Amino acid sequence: MKIAILGGGHGAYAAAADLSETGHEVRLWRRDAQALQPLLRAGAITLKDADGSREVPIALATADIGAAMQGAELIVIPTPAIAQHDIALAMAPHLVDSQVVFLPPGTFGSYVMARTVKDAGSRADVAWAETGTLPYLARKHGEREVNVTIRAIRLPTGVYPARKEAQAIEVIRRAYPAVHGCGDALSGALMNAGPVIHPPLMVMNAAPLQHFERWDIHNEGTQRAVRDVTDRLDQERIAVREAFGQGSPHYPLADHYNNDQWMYGDAHKQLVKSGDWRENIDLHTHRYITEDTELGLAFLASAARHAGVDAPIAHGLLAIVGGFLGRDLRRGPRTFESLGFAGLSTAQLKQRLHDGE
Repeated sequence: MKIAILGGGHGAYAAAADLSETGHEVRLWRRDAQALQPLLRAGAITLKDADGSREVPIALATADIGAAMQGAELIVIPTPAIAQHDIALAMAPHLVDSQVVFLPPGTFGSYVMARTVKDAGSRADVAWAETGTLPYLARKHGEREVNVTIRAIRLPTGVYPARKEAQAIEVIRRAYPAVHGCGDALSGALMNAGPVIHPPLMVMNAAPLQHFERWDIHNEGTQRAVRDVTDRLDQERIAVREAFGQGSPHYPLADHYNNDQWMYGDAHKQLVKSGDWRENIDLHTHRYITEDTELGLAFLASAARHAGVDAPIAHGLLAIVGGFLGRDLRRGPRTFESLGFAGLSTAQLKQRLHDGE
């Protein structure tokens, strides 16, 4: 299958190498042409995982998004949600009917990007899908080298518009067999693990993050008190899912720590052992704040308000982060209010997400 991968970060390089190795024709687009040069010169990504290190050739690496997307049946965008608006504008002129766009994860980007490309003039009949996490726990170790600690074994995926679910899931599963449908885009967004795991880690590790040059929030930073807050935040997420009529499995985040039933299986020990997450994290600029809190947690809190679900942990964490950022995160761009959902009934919202605007 011809697959376009849009992005230049950890997830994009992991996806390009992994999908190329499994036999797909991969075109990797990165807007920074200079940063792309090492890959262009070598023609391959160095992929490291439990099987060792090897060179994986990439069919095309380019700074021309049109060239990457041409003829692609599947478009994978494993980038932070804060990049989705600009990417949507860049890809809008090149989208064609029947393409499937996969956002792992999406932070409700499936709906937001679909609306953005439509506003930009695209009339392509496209399916947009998003899942709860990246298909890989991965970190780049060099300009064209990526280390994959573990691959996801379960990827619950929502589709916008939901009437295209069967088509989208069939296409995505040819690249990622771990994918399974979980309903519409709202269901997919409420599977997103980032807004549950990362805001408590950032808030409750704020002092060591600012004090130490490097800190592993998944090792020393994950103590019992942090886990207790995370579990309660996740209970709020599940309550919101149930309030919108979304059924199980909800993939409770506790499984990530306790057993092998979560999206990555039994992954937490491997994540800590890798050492790849001992890093410098800026409380104002890291994606755990700009993506998972300002967008993802704000979205979850607004969904709770709309559904009438009591969510004190979500609102409390959002208020604390807003305190050190100096702004009210309840008024962010991905709240139900900003998206124009506040006046809709649950039935009206579900119909919109099923049919498309």
